[in-house]
Amino acid sequence: MNVLVLNGSPKGEGSITLQTILYLQKLYPEHHFEIIHAVQRIKALKKDFQKTKEKLLSADLILFSYPVYTFLAPSQLHELIEFMKQQSLHFTHQYATQITTSKHFYDITAHRYIEENCQDMNLKFIKGLSADMEDLVLPKGQKEAKEFFEYVLWCMKHQISESAPEIKPANKPVLCSASESCLPKKEKNVVIVTDCTQDQFSLCAMIQRFQNKLPVHSRIVNLHQVRIDGGCLGCFGCAADGKCIYKDHFDSFLRDTIQKSDAIIYAFTIQDHSMGSLFKRYDDRQFCNGHRTVTMGTPVGYLVSGNLSNENNLKMVLEARAQVGGNFLSGIATDESEPNQQIDELVMKLHYALEHHYVQPANFYGVGGMKIFRDLIYQMQGMMKADHQFFKSHGQYDFPQNNRFKIFAMYLIGFLMTNKKLKTKLGNKMTEGMLMPYKKVLDQLDKKL
Repeated sequence: MNVLVLNGSPKGEGSITLQTILYLQKLYPEHHFEIIHAVQRIKALKKDFQKTKEKLLSADLILFSYPVYTFLAPSQLHELIEFMKQQSLHFTHQYATQITTSKHFYDITAHRYIEENCQDMNLKFIKGLSADMEDLVLPKGQKEAKEFFEYVLWCMKHQISESAPEIKPANKPVLCSASESCLPKKEKNVVIVTDCTQDQFSLCAMIQRFQNKLPVHSRIVNLHQVRIDGGCLGCFGCAADGKCIYKDHFDSFLRDTIQKSDAIIYAFTIQDHSMGSLFKRYDDRQFCNGHRTVTMGTPVGYLVSGNLSNENNLKMVLEARAQVGGNFLSGIATDESEPNQQIDELVMKLHYALEHHYVQPANFYGVGGMKIFRDLIYQMQGMMKADHQFFKSHGQYDFPQNNRFKIFAMYLIGFLMTNKKLKTKLGNKMTEGMLMPYKKVLDQLDKKL
């Protein structure tokens, strides 16, 4: 079997994910593995794609290998997928799968992004392997890698692949009316980050209406006019002091132009199940902030052109990004139907959040994501010094095992529940005891009122 590996790591041969591929290559010498460092050589590959195209079409299995970057794949891999979909590739019998390494921070959304795009290209997709960065050095991880490849071989033998989701027919964008400007404007600083071009009429109209209806000052930052020399290289050069190794001063631009805003709106057209490779490059380069939620408390919102109702994975990314960042998601307005009303409601909710400094408590997306970051930064505090100081000063090291009183109380309750005589004697008093702190809050409120 011919296995074509598309190495999606900016580090090329220095990729941790690639080591799992090399392990499988040694384990299965009867299969031919060919590795293309596609992301590291993205510019050269796009200039002369013919040889790569022939290899893609002759492969039995296309294997995407990459690290998870900010909810999805690295921006360079987004760029490659965009390019692949623009070419005249006609896959008929080829299978595809993926191997990633991460700390499992939203690896699920990264996997679904690759899966959806492979199915767009008529590739028969097999569920991939999401490994921890350190799995391969452990016997358990080695066993899981072997079992994964055995499963892939079995699926191919029996012609089993994942079913593509049912896609609703795409609606034509509904152009919103620009509306008159709402005057006077209050002294606030709302930034609209976009990759909009002049031919994206619907998105341009959405931005214009949003600005006109918003009762505070806003400004547009178009990523086409921002110098971003390349995607994140995963070099960790910024880990100690937050300074990126690129000389494009993007880190300074980000902190002075974007992060000092009172609110942030992102405006984009859906492209290949994501915000597009340019927006992804912008997102990845924000790693100069490490894992620090430096904009927490800042309201965010989205203006989206395209059929977002078909993009469940993208919707999860947009919500989860706000949740992990500690931002109030003011809304997501689309041009699928009634864009005027959606934009007006986004404006109203954003203005309310600005006036009242409103932030909702985190749900599972936010709590779960931050627990992964908390444990990661605590272990890597010697290298990620800036992250460590931020987490420490903001009380984000909320390890539950440090609450010794609560642990002791749970032992006591556990003992009472296992003693039949005490359990019978107590009856409903257990529930009454659990409700006592809440009753105290309500009683205190009665006294105040």
